[in-house]
This record gives sequence, structure tokens and C-alpha cells, in this order.
Amino acid sequence: MTEMVFGTTPVRAGDPILPRWWRTLDKWSLACVLGLFSIGILLGLAASVPLAEKNDLPRFYYVQRQAVFGAMALVTMLVISMMSPRQIRRIGVMGFAAAFVLILLLPLIGEDHGKGATRWLSIAGISMQPSEFLKPGFVAICAWFMAAAQMVGGPPGRLYSFITAMVVVILLALQPDFGQASLVLFSWLVMFFIAGAPMLFLLSVAGLALVGGVFAYGASEHFARRINGFLNPEIDPRTQIGYATKAIQDGGFFGVGVGEGSVKWSLPDAHTDFIIAVAAEEYGTVMVLAVITLYCTIVVRSLLRLLRERDPFARIAGAGLACAFGVQALINMGVAVRLLPAKGMTLPFVSYGGSSVIASGIAAGMLLALTRTRPQGELAEILRRGRG
Repeated sequence: MTEMVFGTTPVRAGDPILPRWWRTLDKWSLACVLGLFSIGILLGLAASVPLAEKNDLPRFYYVQRQAVFGAMALVTMLVISMMSPRQIRRIGVMGFAAAFVLILLLPLIGEDHGKGATRWLSIAGISMQPSEFLKPGFVAICAWFMAAAQMVGGPPGRLYSFITAMVVVILLALQPDFGQASLVLFSWLVMFFIAGAPMLFLLSVAGLALVGGVFAYGASEHFARRINGFLNPEIDPRTQIGYATKAIQDGGFFGVGVGEGSVKWSLPDAHTDFIIAVAAEEYGTVMVLAVITLYCTIVVRSLLRLLRERDPFARIAGAGLACAFGVQALINMGVAVRLLPAKGMTLPFVSYGGSSVIASGIAAGMLLALTRTRPQGELAEILRRGRG
């Protein structure tokens, strides 16, 4: 009866891992991830050529690197998607600890790459952004705290998660990286809501974030400059937002044609933060709608599958990962169309960047693992296990 109601897939004793994984996996979400990565390679063929020529490199140098990073990310995603929720929790906590240490080292050995924010580390000639790897680990450790708090006699996990969130947000804001800080805070609020937090407390945290934003506006020239640029009714056509806005307008519904776009020659970040502008100019609104549909499918299907999940950790962590994934895409595209202030955030699986693509692979693998169909067991049995 439980399987009929909750739609779970029975696991037979001795069932090989690969057939079981394939049978229980959300194949639509996997297909959407592969579709986003394919679109990223397609757009990279156009968007990264100007940067390669500027740096006296082969025309498709960055596309080849993106393909290598993508292959690593997809393999990582598939391996992680085969894990159990307990294994996901373990690798998430260890990943969070490692990324947290690297973020603490940023003020000492970090680099800004001319972006005005110290976000990158160079290790053995390879540049990486620790905050990208922090996000999936952060979701895992906070979900673990919140799930533990629901057990009889459990620790004050909600308090622990709140302290963890505040520490991470402050560290990211000090880089400064207000975009990632906002994303971390949002994912924590989603998980806290799923865990049953009082609405008054959530509103208080939102108010605290607003106060922090006002303080950052007065204390950080970097933050104030971006806010002022967003609030200015006039768009300077020589800025990145100006170029992106014009490209989107010129693209129309079907675009100007493959390889015919001009914005990639003007935008310094056409291959990363503003790659959706390249898509809109060359392929039109049709491509943008396709990208939005893929992201929405992943988020909605994941949340629907998590509705029947009885494991508190899987339910909370899965919701946090799905919403963070969708909101990061929303922020990136919202900046390009000037609905949000510039935040320097990549489009998952589409934008160029090793840290972004591999971290997205880790997060997607965790989400696929947590949304796999599993025997949920009888409710009474789960309650007895919680009391134990």
C-alpha cells in the first residue's frame, strides 16, 4: 500500500547498483542537465572566441577547456547521484569543511583577477573559486543540523544552522561577494522554512539582511557602485549592462543568426556572467525560453519528487539544492535584462568556468541522488527509528 500511495520503486535484494540507479533516477532532470551543458558548449563556440584571440590563443581554446571541465563535472555528477542520502551528507560536510578553510585563506593568498573582489585561489597554476564549492556543502551541513533537530532529544540544530549561515554570509560579504552571500542566505531560508521555522523568525532574518544591505551600501564602494548603476534610469551603452541590453533587443525572437552577433566582441564577460546575452542576440528569445524551461523543469520536478520523501535530511537538503540552482540561474538572467543589480554570478552548466561547472556538477549529483525513488517504509517504523 505504501508503494501505491507514494510511488516508490521496490529494491530487490542483490539488485546491481547500475540498474537500480537507472530505475530510480529522475531521467528528465538528468536530460535537462545534459541539455544545459550542450547549450553551454554551443554558446561557448561563439562567446569565447574573442577572448581567445585577445589572449593570442587558439580560437577554440576556452571551448576545449570547457569541454574538459564539463566532462569532469558530468562524471562527478553521475558518481555522486549513485550515493545514498547518508553518503551525500558525509561528502557534503567534508566538502564544506574544505571549502570553508580555503575561504579563510582568501585574504592571505587570494586574487581578484581585476574584478574588485578577492574570490579566487591559484593552486598549481589552476585558478578556482572556493565559494562555488562551498554552496552544496553548506546546504548539506545545514540540512543535517535541521534534520537532527527534529529527532526526539536531538541537538539544537536550527541554532547551529543559523550560526553557520551567518558566519558564511559574513565571510562572503567581506570578499566582497554579495551575490553568493545572498544565494547562501536564500537557500538557508528555504531549508529553514521546509524544516518548520516560524514565519516571524524568517521575516526577522529577511529584515536583518535588508539592514545588512543598507550597511554594505554605505561601507562598500564596490557594492554602492553596482546599486547606483542599477538604480540609474539611464543606461550607459558602454557598460556591460548597456551592451547586454542592446544585444537582447537586437536578437528579437529568432536572433540575428549563428555567429553573426557582435556583443561577444564588446563584453569582457560574454562567456561567463553575460552568456545569456550572446544566446539572446544570436539565437533569439527562442533559445532563452529553452534555457529557462530546462532550469524550471529541474527545479519543479525535484520539488515534486521531494514532496513524498520522508527522510528529513533528503527533503530539506534536496529543496535547498533545487531552489539554489534555480535562483542562481534567475539572478544571472535577471542581471542581463537589468531586473537585478550586477552580481557577477555564473549561469549553471552554461557559463564558462571550471569552478562553476564542476561545483554545479557536484550540486546536481547531490540533487539527483536525493530525488531518487526509494522505499519509504512505514511511518510508524520511521518514528520508532527517530526515537531511537
